Amino acid sequence: MNQPTGEPDPDPRPLICTIGDLILDVVVLPRAPLVPDADRPATISLTGGGQAANVAAWASALGARSRLICARGTDGASEIAAAHLQRQGVEICGPVIAGKGGVVVSIREPDGARTMASDPGTAALLEPAAVDPSWVQSADVLHVSGYCLLREPVAQAALAASRAARRVTLDLASAQDIETYGAERFSALVAELGPELIFANEAERAVVPGLRAPGWVIKRGAGGALFPDGHYDALPAEVADTTGAGDALAAGYLVGGPRLAMVAASRCVAAIGAMPAPTAPTGRLLSSAPHEGGSV
Repeated sequence: MNQPTGEPDPDPRPLICTIGDLILDVVVLPRAPLVPDADRPATISLTGGGQAANVAAWASALGARSRLICARGTDGASEIAAAHLQRQGVEICGPVIAGKGGVVVSIREPDGARTMASDPGTAALLEPAAVDPSWVQSADVLHVSGYCLLREPVAQAALAASRAARRVTLDLASAQDIETYGAERFSALVAELGPELIFANEAERAVVPGLRAPGWVIKRGAGGALFPDGHYDALPAEVADTTGAGDALAAGYLVGGPRLAMVAASRCVAAIGAMPAPTAPTGRLLSSAPHEGGSV
């Protein structure tokens, strides 16, 4: 893999770079079971979301620098999502493409399960040529959303970015999405990506039994998680919403290891939505022009 060049970055914090979707998350928590053709009270929140965006936001909240590479749209949903991520202190790199951005509606069922409906919008339109290698070369790790690998041209963009990275990690897409896409076809792309560490829940791991990687993190929800460092129990938490807990765990592990991973997951499930509470507006929104910062 290529190594970054130039003067060392004076900021000692790790830089976590992610690649994938930036979407608008609509989280619906009904206060009563939903009934067809009826209105039910619910708590509804609008935030930035997407697997890669969530990891970047949590990495920033946990003390790292973070960067998201994505394609985003020009509609109101895209503006809300980007502004929310900017308030998290995340640097957004990549093209702005005329059209609507991605939206995901997540509805919590009475038993705690989630039903999701998604519209990727412009997120899948990230081209390899739109990824400036310097965005990746200056990062300590490139974390790839598995959903990138399910669509083109963003799959090729992720592969191109991985060739400029020092280290590559991957969070798998949902088991159902992998099955629909084709487990062997998906595994071939993962092999080309070459991650040194893969994050997955047990169902996702089971759907790609032949997939090999140097390290795995298996997310078990309330059952904790299995890291290369061993099993860690979930921390006690008053669960409000499980959306994004796995993304928070991944960010915590990349920033500070398994203990911080479990802290981040417990913080996530205690609040509504997939992202941490917004921080000061220190993030930057960048076009597809080359990154202006130095390298580390």
